[in-house]
Amino acid sequence: MIEYAPYEPEDFDEFWRETAAEATAVPLSFRRSLSNDFDCPGFKVETFEFLATGGKTLNGWLAYPDGARRLPAFVWLPPYGLESRLPDAYGTREGFVSLSFNFFGNGAFHQEKYVAGNGYFAEGAGSPYTWVFRRMFQDALIATKVLQAQIEVDEDRIGSMGMSQGGGMSIWLGAWSPIVKAVCADMPFLSGMNKTLQGKVYRYPLKELTDFAENVPVGDAIVQNTVSYFDTINHATRCGKPTQVSLGLSDPAVRPDAARAVFQALPGTKIQRTYDWGHDWFPDMIDNNRIWLIENLRYKSE
Repeated sequence: MIEYAPYEPEDFDEFWRETAAEATAVPLSFRRSLSNDFDCPGFKVETFEFLATGGKTLNGWLAYPDGARRLPAFVWLPPYGLESRLPDAYGTREGFVSLSFNFFGNGAFHQEKYVAGNGYFAEGAGSPYTWVFRRMFQDALIATKVLQAQIEVDEDRIGSMGMSQGGGMSIWLGAWSPIVKAVCADMPFLSGMNKTLQGKVYRYPLKELTDFAENVPVGDAIVQNTVSYFDTINHATRCGKPTQVSLGLSDPAVRPDAARAVFQALPGTKIQRTYDWGHDWFPDMIDNNRIWLIENLRYKSE
């Protein structure tokens, strides 16, 4: 059995405080469609665009029940790939407002299946400052501010949620965003990467990263340094928000022991869900995640 444990670099906190400060400095600017743009029973779904890092504009959607005012809410972060998550049963919850967006400027409902040629795992991997996930996380921080600014949302009851890439990044938000008050992280990715990369990697998209390492001088050392700043086990040590973590017993992408290590590293209120499943959506996530957010986004007097 592989022993997974936190392994933060010495300047881990400094790096992420700087990363978050850059995102906070981006002016809050967004525009909603003010129309129902997707058929999702029980919800109105508006598209929106917002100002992200580097002066670019990103697209997303906002789902809310009719007449919503000051409801609890969550940002719904997509898994790996260029496509957008849709406002389906996993991206919405009864009694909640939810927001999701496309990390790459594609449309709010853009669908594009992953193939090795359109991946981004190796983009900027030569340094933690240039790796694509730093920019993506900053845009997630900005999107969370956009969600907080909506009239339908209770600004003090906001959570983060996602699967795989979205699950890992939800924990990152729990660690570094004061807006996020509770987290649901299903099969969180980038967990225990120092151990995973020491073995032979056969599966894409992670193999994009090892392909990169094989083609640059001292590539293995460079990649190990970069991922140490992003590993979800390391972020979990800083995530004191109530957090639910799930694992799949047959998951080949996020190994069960790696997901357990994320859970163990969390310092606050937490629960672990175990599914006899692979690396994919599981129907019980719908109710389990809703219950967790309801319980942990209550007013203190409730």
